[in-house]
Amino acid sequence: MEKFYLTTAIDYVNGAPHIGHAYEKILTDIIARHYTQRCDDVYFLTGTDEHGIKIQKTAAAKGTTPKELCDENAQKFKDAWKALDIDYTKFIRTTDEEHEKIVQHIFDKLLKQGDIYKHSYEGLYCQGCECFLNAKDLTEDGLCPDHLKKPEVVKEENYFFKLTKYKDAIIKHIKDHPDFIVPEFRANEVLNQLEDIQDISVSRAKSNVQWGIDVLGDDEQSIYVWIDALSNYITALGYDNENPSENFKKYWPADVHVIGKDILKFHSIYWPAFLLALDLPLPKHIFAHGWITIDESKMSKSLGNVISPTSVLESFNLEHPDAFRYYMATSAPCGRDGNYSDDDFKEKVNAHLANSMGNLLNRTLSMLVKYFDGEVKAEFKGENPLAKKALGTIQIVKNHFDNFEIAEAGLEITSLVDATNKFVQDTAPWTLAKEEKMDECGQVLVNVLDIMCIIASLIYPYCPNIAADMAKQLSFDLKTKLDDLTTDNIKCGKLISKEDIKPVFLRLDSELADKSAKKQ
Repeated sequence: MEKFYLTTAIDYVNGAPHIGHAYEKILTDIIARHYTQRCDDVYFLTGTDEHGIKIQKTAAAKGTTPKELCDENAQKFKDAWKALDIDYTKFIRTTDEEHEKIVQHIFDKLLKQGDIYKHSYEGLYCQGCECFLNAKDLTEDGLCPDHLKKPEVVKEENYFFKLTKYKDAIIKHIKDHPDFIVPEFRANEVLNQLEDIQDISVSRAKSNVQWGIDVLGDDEQSIYVWIDALSNYITALGYDNENPSENFKKYWPADVHVIGKDILKFHSIYWPAFLLALDLPLPKHIFAHGWITIDESKMSKSLGNVISPTSVLESFNLEHPDAFRYYMATSAPCGRDGNYSDDDFKEKVNAHLANSMGNLLNRTLSMLVKYFDGEVKAEFKGENPLAKKALGTIQIVKNHFDNFEIAEAGLEITSLVDATNKFVQDTAPWTLAKEEKMDECGQVLVNVLDIMCIIASLIYPYCPNIAADMAKQLSFDLKTKLDDLTTDNIKCGKLISKEDIKPVFLRLDSELADKSAKKQ
């Protein structure tokens, strides 16, 4: 694998980031970190979507300019991702001058080649969806099914994109590439939507929407939403109609777009059509994740259950975001909805990260110090009974990531931790020491520590800080590629002293962590 290019959806900045935004970014960051363990060149793009009527109206209501509102909220997203250790390569804003210029040229190219035309139109427009809806798509009460608001009747002369021209090619691509849309069960949903697809508006009259990118040669129209927003995946790489950048030639097509299921239509129908019109290859995969509910209820401002991702870190007084990252990433099977609750968060991370994984490392190293003064002797090295399980787990985890099954991969790592804990219980090294079978005792401890190196490597994408602490105590190089991992990782000689053994994750209710209760 020479390169891996992945993107998130760009977030709309008429509000601050919430836990749903965080879920997507955490998933994508974990995928990115995993692929850094398999190839040397990973490019991770995220950013913000900053044009449109909602920004215009929100700014007016606040008595500020659209650009000032975008600047303020874009920084909130950057700050949140920093707090969650989201290690992106580039953060694109659709108000970036370079992005706006390239979008104008894309629009102009499609207009000149006849894929965009001007047309007078009257339709039902949903501001939340940023698109026109058919009457048959509405609820019985005439509401948008996603936003539960009545769309407004809009009559304008706009530019339209010939989406219908590319309908058959998109259908063929989806059918010929069953892994194009992940999870696969969403493909039928998209194919059904394609049956009634119509040409789409790609501009708005400036008399109604001023906050957008100007159409070249037409002072009365703004490029609107989908050509603007979706094109970020190629403008960030320096796409140019005539002279593409080295970055574009190197990274395009994207290996995966990570998006929410609510915008799958735009990514699996509109975006492929734009690319086909530009004569560009399509992305390899579109991964549509589910939604995150709060205590089994959909997030809603009216319910007052919209949670800021950083508020969870602050509430539990977490020094780093690893526990939250792990919990969110393993909250739902691939493409399904997940749920966040304080109680479940506390219970799950205590069980998996503190009791199982952290305690396993801590007590094994403590026994090595107690019985052997922290020294690994040559006679402790030998065949590892856990080798087959551990090496098999590496391959299973890789396979899960190839299918963007992030929660499933996390549970497989937990399974390896459980198997290693069982091995310790079954072999009882403390009993071997009591019986003065010291070589056998040492072999058990080193067998476990060798597997802990593999566990540290596998858990790294989810919990980079915990993994780094584990690796430090094991004198293990976390930069080791997955294909280079072995079950002979612990070197002979002095490994660790008593004062260097520290818990890698304290229970959320432990006295040491001063987390017996959430902050009041």
